[in-house]
Order: sequence, then structure tokens, then C-alpha cells
Amino acid sequence: MLKEQFVRFKTFITECKRVFKVTKKPSMVEFKTIVKISGIGIAIIGFLGFMIQIIWRLAKP
Repeated sequence: MLKEQFVRFKTFITECKRVFKVTKKPSMVEFKTIVKISGIGIAIIGFLGFMIQIIWRLAKP
């Protein structure tokens, strides 16, 4: 039981190392683009929620 957990943990650590080797830090341009797109998406979802709330309150007597 303990040996099996150790093997699973060791495999997990190996997989994590492999992922960290493949990934890279985004450049400043990539980072700014990601932030802009995420911000626009959050704003759109918030606006839609706000509009649904207003319509719901107006429709409800």
C-alpha cells in the first residue's frame, strides 16, 4: 500500500517536471493580449448578467 502510493507520487512528480520543461513564460505582448481578452470576456458576461437582471425586474410586477 505505502509502496504503491510512493510510486504514484513519484510518477506525479515526473509528469510535473515534464510539463514544466515544455511550458514557457509568455512574453509581455502575449501577456497583455491575454489580459485584454480575459477582461473583455468578463465585461461581456457581466453586462449580459446586468441586462438579464434589469429585464427580469421590469417584467416582474
